[in-house]
Amino acid sequence: MNETYGSLLKTGTRILQEAGVPDARIDAEQLLLEATGKTRSFLFIHKDGPCDPECAARYLQHLQRRCRREPLQYITGSQEFMGLPFRVSPSVLIPRQDTEILVERAIQEAKEMDSGQQILDMCCGSGAIAVSCAYYLPQAEVTACDISEDALSIAGENAEQNGVADRMTFLKSDLFTCFREWPQPPVFDLVLSNPPYIPAAIIPTLQPEVAAHEPGIALDGGEDGLDFYRILAEEAWQYMRPGALLLLEIGSDQAGAVSSLLKQDGHYGETEVIRDLAGLDRVICTRRR
Repeated sequence: MNETYGSLLKTGTRILQEAGVPDARIDAEQLLLEATGKTRSFLFIHKDGPCDPECAARYLQHLQRRCRREPLQYITGSQEFMGLPFRVSPSVLIPRQDTEILVERAIQEAKEMDSGQQILDMCCGSGAIAVSCAYYLPQAEVTACDISEDALSIAGENAEQNGVADRMTFLKSDLFTCFREWPQPPVFDLVLSNPPYIPAAIIPTLQPEVAAHEPGIALDGGEDGLDFYRILAEEAWQYMRPGALLLLEIGSDQAGAVSSLLKQDGHYGETEVIRDLAGLDRVICTRRR
Protein backbone atom coordinates (compact mmCIF):
# COMPACT_ATOMS: atom_id res chain seq x y z
CA MET A 1 0.00 0.00 0.00
CA ASN A 2 1.29 3.46 -0.92
CA GLU A 3 2.11 5.89 1.84
CA THR A 4 -0.30 8.75 2.28
CA TYR A 5 0.62 12.41 1.97
CA GLY A 6 -0.03 12.83 5.68
CA SER A 7 2.17 9.91 6.73
CA LEU A 8 4.98 11.13 4.48
CA LEU A 9 4.81 14.59 6.01
CA LYS A 10 4.90 13.13 9.50
CA THR A 11 7.85 10.91 8.62
CA GLY A 12 9.69 13.75 6.93
CA THR A 13 9.24 16.05 9.92
CA ARG A 14 10.62 13.38 12.25
CA ILE A 15 13.63 12.69 10.03
CA LEU A 16 14.55 16.37 9.83
CA GLN A 17 14.02 16.89 13.55
CA GLU A 18 16.32 13.99 14.36
CA ALA A 19 18.95 15.50 12.05
CA GLY A 20 18.75 18.79 13.94
CA VAL A 21 17.37 20.76 11.00
CA PRO A 22 15.73 24.05 12.08
CA ASP A 23 12.06 24.53 11.20
CA ALA A 24 11.75 20.83 10.41
CA ARG A 25 7.97 20.85 9.93
CA ILE A 26 8.05 23.77 7.51
CA ASP A 27 10.93 22.32 5.50
CA ALA A 28 9.34 18.87 5.39
CA GLU A 29 6.18 20.35 3.92
CA GLN A 30 8.06 22.46 1.38
CA LEU A 31 10.03 19.45 0.22
CA LEU A 32 6.85 17.38 -0.09
CA LEU A 33 5.25 20.11 -2.19
CA GLU A 34 8.32 20.15 -4.44
CA ALA A 35 8.49 16.36 -4.75
CA THR A 36 4.80 15.92 -5.56
CA GLY A 37 4.06 19.10 -7.47
CA LYS A 38 0.96 19.58 -5.32
CA THR A 39 -0.32 22.66 -3.51
CA ARG A 40 -0.56 23.04 0.25
CA SER A 41 -4.36 23.02 0.06
CA PHE A 42 -4.28 19.77 -1.94
CA LEU A 43 -2.10 18.10 0.68
CA PHE A 44 -4.43 19.28 3.45
CA ILE A 45 -7.56 18.03 1.71
CA HIS A 46 -5.98 14.75 0.58
CA LYS A 47 -3.74 14.03 3.54
CA ASP A 48 -5.12 10.49 3.77
CA GLY A 49 -4.81 9.89 0.04
CA PRO A 50 -2.07 7.66 -1.40
CA CYS A 51 1.06 9.30 -2.75
CA ASP A 52 2.58 8.11 -6.00
CA PRO A 53 5.60 5.86 -5.19
CA GLU A 54 7.91 7.84 -7.49
CA CYS A 55 6.98 11.06 -5.75
CA ALA A 56 7.49 9.42 -2.36
CA ALA A 57 10.95 8.22 -3.41
CA ARG A 58 11.85 11.69 -4.66
CA TYR A 59 10.68 13.13 -1.35
CA LEU A 60 12.96 10.82 0.61
CA GLN A 61 15.88 11.90 -1.59
CA HIS A 62 15.06 15.53 -0.84
CA LEU A 63 14.98 14.76 2.88
CA GLN A 64 18.40 13.11 2.73
CA ARG A 65 19.86 16.21 1.09
CA ARG A 66 18.29 18.48 3.70
CA CYS A 67 19.64 16.26 6.49
CA ARG A 68 23.10 17.00 5.10
CA ARG A 69 22.14 20.65 5.69
CA GLU A 70 21.91 21.52 2.02
CA PRO A 71 19.76 24.66 1.90
CA LEU A 72 16.09 24.11 1.19
CA GLN A 73 16.24 26.60 -1.69
CA TYR A 74 18.97 24.66 -3.50
CA ILE A 75 16.87 21.51 -3.27
CA THR A 76 13.71 23.17 -4.56
CA GLY A 77 15.71 25.35 -6.95
CA SER A 78 13.79 28.51 -6.16
CA GLN A 79 13.37 31.40 -3.75
CA GLU A 80 10.87 34.25 -3.66
CA PHE A 81 12.26 37.79 -3.46
CA MET A 82 10.29 41.03 -3.67
CA GLY A 83 7.22 38.91 -4.48
CA LEU A 84 8.93 37.46 -7.57
CA PRO A 85 10.16 33.93 -8.29
CA PHE A 86 13.91 33.41 -8.64
CA ARG A 87 15.81 30.35 -9.68
CA VAL A 88 18.78 29.57 -7.43
CA SER A 89 21.59 27.03 -7.45
CA PRO A 90 24.82 26.51 -5.51
CA SER A 91 26.42 28.97 -7.96
CA VAL A 92 24.64 31.91 -6.32
CA LEU A 93 23.75 33.17 -2.88
CA ILE A 94 20.18 32.59 -1.84
CA PRO A 95 18.31 35.94 -1.92
CA ARG A 96 17.40 37.07 1.56
CA GLN A 97 14.60 39.25 2.82
CA ASP A 98 17.03 41.75 4.36
CA THR A 99 18.21 42.70 0.87
CA GLU A 100 14.69 43.79 -0.05
CA ILE A 101 15.36 46.91 2.03
CA LEU A 102 18.02 48.00 -0.47
CA VAL A 103 15.74 47.31 -3.43
CA GLU A 104 12.78 49.13 -1.90
CA ARG A 105 14.91 52.23 -1.32
CA ALA A 106 16.29 52.06 -4.86
CA ILE A 107 12.79 51.84 -6.33
CA GLN A 108 11.60 54.74 -4.19
CA GLU A 109 14.52 56.94 -5.27
CA ALA A 110 14.20 56.01 -8.94
CA LYS A 111 10.52 56.89 -9.03
CA GLU A 112 11.34 60.38 -7.78
CA MET A 113 13.78 61.07 -10.61
CA ASP A 114 12.75 63.62 -13.21
CA SER A 115 14.17 61.50 -16.02
CA GLY A 116 16.47 58.58 -16.57
CA GLN A 117 16.69 55.41 -14.58
CA GLN A 118 20.03 53.91 -15.52
CA ILE A 119 20.81 51.37 -12.81
CA LEU A 120 23.93 49.29 -12.12
CA ASP A 121 23.90 46.22 -9.89
CA MET A 122 27.48 45.22 -9.08
CA CYS A 123 28.06 41.62 -7.88
CA CYS A 124 24.59 40.67 -9.09
CA GLY A 125 24.58 36.95 -8.24
CA SER A 126 21.13 35.50 -8.95
CA GLY A 127 20.00 38.88 -10.25
CA ALA A 128 17.56 39.37 -7.38
CA ILE A 129 18.36 43.08 -7.00
CA ALA A 130 18.71 43.88 -10.70
CA VAL A 131 15.69 41.91 -11.89
CA SER A 132 13.48 43.30 -9.13
CA CYS A 133 14.45 46.86 -10.02
CA ALA A 134 13.72 46.23 -13.69
CA TYR A 135 10.38 44.62 -12.86
CA TYR A 136 9.10 47.39 -10.59
CA LEU A 137 10.60 50.24 -12.65
CA PRO A 138 9.23 49.75 -16.19
CA GLN A 139 11.23 52.71 -17.54
CA ALA A 140 14.55 51.55 -16.09
CA GLU A 141 17.53 50.17 -17.99
CA VAL A 142 19.50 47.86 -15.71
CA THR A 143 23.08 46.64 -16.06
CA ALA A 144 24.13 43.67 -13.91
CA CYS A 145 27.77 42.62 -13.41
CA ASP A 146 29.33 39.56 -11.83
CA ILE A 147 32.64 37.73 -12.08
CA SER A 148 30.89 34.34 -12.22
CA GLU A 149 29.61 33.10 -15.58
CA ASP A 150 27.34 30.61 -13.79
CA ALA A 151 25.80 33.39 -11.74
CA LEU A 152 25.24 35.53 -14.84
CA SER A 153 23.55 32.59 -16.56
CA ILE A 154 21.12 32.17 -13.67
CA ALA A 155 20.54 35.93 -13.48
CA GLY A 156 19.70 35.91 -17.19
CA GLU A 157 17.22 33.09 -16.67
CA ASN A 158 15.59 35.05 -13.86
CA ALA A 159 15.32 38.11 -16.10
CA GLU A 160 13.58 36.00 -18.75
CA GLN A 161 11.30 34.34 -16.20
CA ASN A 162 10.16 37.71 -14.87
CA GLY A 163 9.76 39.32 -18.28
CA VAL A 164 12.43 42.03 -18.04
CA ALA A 165 15.31 40.64 -20.11
CA ASP A 166 14.76 43.20 -22.87
CA ARG A 167 15.78 46.03 -20.52
CA MET A 168 18.74 44.32 -18.91
CA THR A 169 22.40 43.92 -19.81
CA PHE A 170 24.58 41.27 -18.16
CA LEU A 171 28.35 41.69 -18.09
CA LYS A 172 31.08 39.42 -16.80
CA SER A 173 33.43 41.65 -14.86
CA ASP A 174 35.67 41.77 -11.81
CA LEU A 175 33.89 44.76 -10.32
CA PHE A 176 34.42 47.77 -12.64
CA THR A 177 37.20 46.34 -14.80
CA CYS A 178 35.01 45.81 -17.88
CA PHE A 179 34.14 49.52 -18.03
CA ARG A 180 37.80 50.56 -18.25
CA GLU A 181 37.93 49.16 -21.78
CA TRP A 182 34.93 51.12 -23.02
CA PRO A 183 35.70 54.19 -25.21
CA GLN A 184 32.97 56.08 -23.35
CA PRO A 185 32.47 54.97 -19.72
CA PRO A 186 28.82 54.42 -18.76
CA VAL A 187 27.14 56.75 -16.30
CA PHE A 188 24.42 55.54 -13.94
CA ASP A 189 21.70 57.18 -11.86
CA LEU A 190 21.85 54.46 -9.22
CA VAL A 191 24.65 52.06 -8.31
CA LEU A 192 23.61 49.14 -6.11
CA SER A 193 25.66 46.35 -4.60
CA ASN A 194 25.38 43.51 -2.14
CA PRO A 195 29.06 42.51 -2.27
CA PRO A 196 30.85 39.75 -0.37
CA TYR A 197 31.34 41.19 3.11
CA ILE A 198 32.00 38.37 5.57
CA PRO A 199 35.52 38.29 7.05
CA ALA A 200 37.28 35.18 5.74
CA ALA A 201 37.96 33.73 9.19
CA ILE A 202 34.28 33.96 10.12
CA ILE A 203 32.94 31.91 7.21
CA PRO A 204 33.72 28.45 8.70
CA THR A 205 31.80 29.40 11.86
CA LEU A 206 28.56 30.18 10.02
CA GLN A 207 25.64 27.77 10.00
CA PRO A 208 26.40 24.73 7.81
CA GLU A 209 23.83 25.71 5.19
CA VAL A 210 25.95 28.78 4.46
CA ALA A 211 29.50 27.69 5.23
CA ALA A 212 29.35 24.36 3.43
CA HIS A 213 26.96 25.07 0.58
CA GLU A 214 26.72 28.72 -0.49
CA PRO A 215 29.49 29.92 -2.86
CA GLY A 216 32.53 31.15 -0.97
CA ILE A 217 33.34 33.66 -3.70
CA ALA A 218 30.07 35.44 -2.90
CA LEU A 219 30.72 35.45 0.86
CA ASP A 220 34.42 36.21 1.35
CA GLY A 221 35.07 39.90 1.88
CA GLY A 222 38.72 39.47 2.78
CA GLU A 223 40.47 39.58 6.13
CA ASP A 224 38.27 42.33 7.58
CA GLY A 225 35.27 41.93 5.26
CA LEU A 226 35.87 45.32 3.65
CA ASP A 227 37.85 44.46 0.50
CA PHE A 228 34.98 45.08 -1.90
CA TYR A 229 33.84 48.26 -0.16
CA ARG A 230 37.31 49.75 -0.62
CA ILE A 231 37.09 49.23 -4.38
CA LEU A 232 33.48 50.40 -4.53
CA ALA A 233 34.36 53.58 -2.64
CA GLU A 234 37.37 54.26 -4.88
CA GLU A 235 35.74 53.55 -8.23
CA ALA A 236 31.92 53.70 -8.15
CA TRP A 237 31.78 57.51 -8.39
CA GLN A 238 33.52 57.41 -11.78
CA TYR A 239 30.42 55.77 -13.23
CA MET A 240 27.82 57.90 -11.46
CA ARG A 241 26.35 61.18 -12.60
CA PRO A 242 26.57 64.03 -10.04
CA GLY A 243 23.90 63.45 -7.43
CA ALA A 244 23.52 59.77 -8.33
CA LEU A 245 22.72 57.38 -5.52
CA LEU A 246 24.97 54.62 -4.16
CA LEU A 247 23.29 51.89 -2.08
CA LEU A 248 25.41 49.18 -0.44
CA GLU A 249 24.27 46.27 1.68
CA ILE A 250 26.55 45.82 4.69
CA GLY A 251 27.11 43.51 7.62
CA SER A 252 25.35 44.63 10.78
CA ASP A 253 28.64 45.78 12.37
CA GLN A 254 30.13 47.49 9.31
CA ALA A 255 28.27 50.80 9.07
CA GLY A 256 31.01 52.85 10.70
CA ALA A 257 33.84 51.33 8.68
CA VAL A 258 32.06 51.59 5.32
CA SER A 259 30.91 55.15 6.03
CA SER A 260 34.52 56.08 6.82
CA LEU A 261 35.74 54.61 3.52
CA LEU A 262 33.19 56.66 1.60
CA LYS A 263 34.00 59.82 3.52
CA GLN A 264 37.76 59.40 3.06
CA ASP A 265 37.36 59.02 -0.69
CA GLY A 266 35.94 62.53 -0.91
CA HIS A 267 33.58 61.98 -3.84
CA TYR A 268 30.47 61.23 -1.80
CA GLY A 269 28.16 63.25 0.40
CA GLU A 270 26.79 62.35 3.82
CA THR A 271 25.97 58.71 4.47
CA GLU A 272 22.67 57.39 5.74
CA VAL A 273 22.38 54.03 7.49
CA ILE A 274 19.17 52.08 6.88
CA ARG A 275 18.21 49.37 9.35
CA ASP A 276 16.49 46.07 8.65
CA LEU A 277 13.32 44.75 10.29
CA ALA A 278 15.37 43.41 13.21
CA GLY A 279 16.76 46.89 13.86
CA LEU A 280 20.25 46.02 12.60
CA ASP A 281 22.29 48.23 10.27
CA ARG A 282 21.81 46.82 6.77
CA VAL A 283 22.26 49.41 4.00
CA ILE A 284 24.51 52.44 3.47
CA CYS A 285 23.06 55.19 1.31
CA THR A 286 25.06 58.09 -0.13
CA ARG A 287 25.29 60.27 -3.25
CA ARG A 288 28.08 61.35 -5.54
CA ARG A 289 28.98 64.96 -4.87
